[in-house]
Amino acid sequence: MKTTNLIRFCAMLIAVVAIGFSSCKKDKDPDTDSLQQMAADENKMAASDDDVMNDVNSVISGGGAKSLNSLPCNVSVDSATVIGDTMIYNITFNGLNCAGTRLRVGQAEVKKNIYTSWVNAGTSVVVKFINLQITRVSDNKSLTLNGTRVYTNVSGGLIMNLGSTATSIVHRVSGALVATFDDNTTRSWNVARQRTFTGTPGNLWCTVDGFGSADGYDYLVVWGTNRHGEQFYTQITQSVIHKQSCNWDPCAGVKVHQIPSDNKKATFTGGYDDNDQPVDVNGSVCPTKYRIDWEINGNSGTLYRFL
Repeated sequence: MKTTNLIRFCAMLIAVVAIGFSSCKKDKDPDTDSLQQMAADENKMAASDDDVMNDVNSVISGGGAKSLNSLPCNVSVDSATVIGDTMIYNITFNGLNCAGTRLRVGQAEVKKNIYTSWVNAGTSVVVKFINLQITRVSDNKSLTLNGTRVYTNVSGGLIMNLGSTATSIVHRVSGALVATFDDNTTRSWNVARQRTFTGTPGNLWCTVDGFGSADGYDYLVVWGTNRHGEQFYTQITQSVIHKQSCNWDPCAGVKVHQIPSDNKKATFTGGYDDNDQPVDVNGSVCPTKYRIDWEINGNSGTLYRFL
């Protein structure tokens, strides 16, 4: 009788331990660090890149060195020279942007054909970033950009004229960049980013879409190698909306980040508040967070992260 009870007790103990071990395995999430890092890097990259390109747009829209009084904050045009049929603007960034959110130090070189005007539909310029360091004031995190892209005014017209002579302005950026972070890790990527501006100056909206294709993926906005050395692809599956009144933070939209080699995927959704609730993109409340729905080898979960 004692032997039978002992056997039953041991069997129950083994079952309890097995269930406990199984629960521990089930409750332990896979390592999502690289996915979180990739989503955060893309958000930071896009914001920093757009911030600089907005100022480049202001320079070439206003005539460069001929309109020094209208240049953005802490931006100067050191020279505007002509070589053959090409005008070259040498732009220096040395201080805070006008919003006071980013400190920029470095150069950009802009080349355009002297016989075309930026206001004309289809006009393209070549923009080269040269050791351009951008530091976000809120957390003092910085990155340094190098690379070249083609910047095209698809629709024609000027952003400054929205609401008067234009109802929307479409720009496209394509090319390749390398970012070096504070810890000396790097991210290299291709970009195919379309921005559609609507609204009026001071109350602008910017809708972002991807137009790139590579390795069987469409609607790519960026793709390349992240700072973990992984090949990644980022698609925009629902237009990402940014509002000037919300400091150009993503107020809505969906990006899908994928790392095929490790069977990893993270879906970024913009536009959440401190309580992890979606904000109304047409309302006056600005987002403070974004949502990440991650998938790794059959496991999945949801995270919310501050912008």
